[in-house]
Amino acid sequence: MLIGKKIWAILLFSAFLAGCSGNKREQPKIPDQPASELYAQAQKQLNAGSYLNASETLEALDTRYPFGPYSTQVQLDLIYAYYKQGETAKAQANIDRFLRNNPTHQSLDYVYYMRGLSHMAADYSFFQSIMRVDRYDRDPSFAQDAFSDFRLLINRYPDSVYASDARRRMIYLKYNLARHELAVARYYVKRDAPLAAINRCRYIIETFPDTESARDALRIMENSYRTLGLNDLADQAAKVARSNS
Repeated sequence: MLIGKKIWAILLFSAFLAGCSGNKREQPKIPDQPASELYAQAQKQLNAGSYLNASETLEALDTRYPFGPYSTQVQLDLIYAYYKQGETAKAQANIDRFLRNNPTHQSLDYVYYMRGLSHMAADYSFFQSIMRVDRYDRDPSFAQDAFSDFRLLINRYPDSVYASDARRRMIYLKYNLARHELAVARYYVKRDAPLAAINRCRYIIETFPDTESARDALRIMENSYRTLGLNDLADQAAKVARSNS
């Protein structure tokens, strides 16, 4: 009976402690401060390269002062902070939000540029970059989206300060996309699917005519035509390949 009373007392004391802890208000990670102070803090963190801390401060600003004097710049800074962290999904979500809410903003060229960079970052593979591995099953959609973003930027804002870098990145993306398509064509050759290889090579030649992959595609096309017994078409492909060598 005495043991039972002790257990009951312990349970009551535990419940009391739980109630006390539950009454304690959880302190916010970012202290309550005026918008100007939070914004100044976020800028210091961005300049110091502390992008995680900066994004947390900017998120607090965005939540607490959604219509404040810094709201638009906070959204732009959040895009950059997320990108620098490699949080490409968050960066894209904030880019879409900004474009939806600010369709005529003066910084749209920057936003499209950041969208292209974010798509490139999502496409990036360290192993493939170092080892230069071509994979037929690699999803090229992010690279295609990045190419489209930079093309849109250049078409709409040809005099933008970001246009020159966007052009250079488009060249890089074009060669990578062409190499991906060539890897697909070679995969079809290995799978004894010459017609599929020819169709893929035709796409490479039409879409990326000024790349090395286009010349390689002509040779694959020639061999695939010969496999199918279409020697006249094979000779034409060989002739075009020689004229472009």
